[in-house]
Amino acid sequence: MTIHKEGYKLLIIFFIILVVINLIVYLFVPEDPAKPGMVKFLRIATTSISVILYVLLLNFFRNPKIEIILNPNHVLAPADGKVVAIGEVNETEYFNKTRRQISIFMSPLNVHINRNPVSGTIKYFKYHPGNYLVAWHPKSSAKNERTTVVYETENKHQILVRQIAGAVARRISCYVKQGDVVKQGDELGFIKFGSRLDVLLPLDAKLNIKIGDKTVGGETVIAEL
Repeated sequence: MTIHKEGYKLLIIFFIILVVINLIVYLFVPEDPAKPGMVKFLRIATTSISVILYVLLLNFFRNPKIEIILNPNHVLAPADGKVVAIGEVNETEYFNKTRRQISIFMSPLNVHINRNPVSGTIKYFKYHPGNYLVAWHPKSSAKNERTTVVYETENKHQILVRQIAGAVARRISCYVKQGDVVKQGDELGFIKFGSRLDVLLPLDAKLNIKIGDKTVGGETVIAEL
């Protein structure tokens, strides 16, 4: 397993901060004769907490290898997470008609790489600044910071994916632009520290998941076209 490029800068900065904190504790906190062993305990606690925090951060930016099976009739999960909503919605940004929506919530413990659910051409892309409601809030799809990406497959199916920032997630990275030709399972982008993705499908798409199911980005087949 490797570390995703989105984590390089933050991991280096966080490592330096933790080293400085530990050096301060080890070099500049004096022993107190009235409390023998307190400084030793403080040093051990500081080191232990630093290691745990850094391991958690490494875990967040992990980039595991996955097995991607290309299929033009399959819609793959765009992210690891949990299916929190399934239903029909009136999509007003691009389609202006009713579509079937699947919402996947990514907790801070999930892999946060976003992947192309289908192969095809990017027909539409737009970034929207916005708020930071909790990602499972019903209004987060329209109110939060988000990007909208529409794919058109070789069979002329159009699939919309929204990356939605959450209450903790404050940065969305998207690696595609309008006109790009992309491959199923390749990286779409990355959202830091908890977020949500909506997938909007044709009404006749066959769903392969239900609310509460866990998904693996680039592997789980969430629908068939």
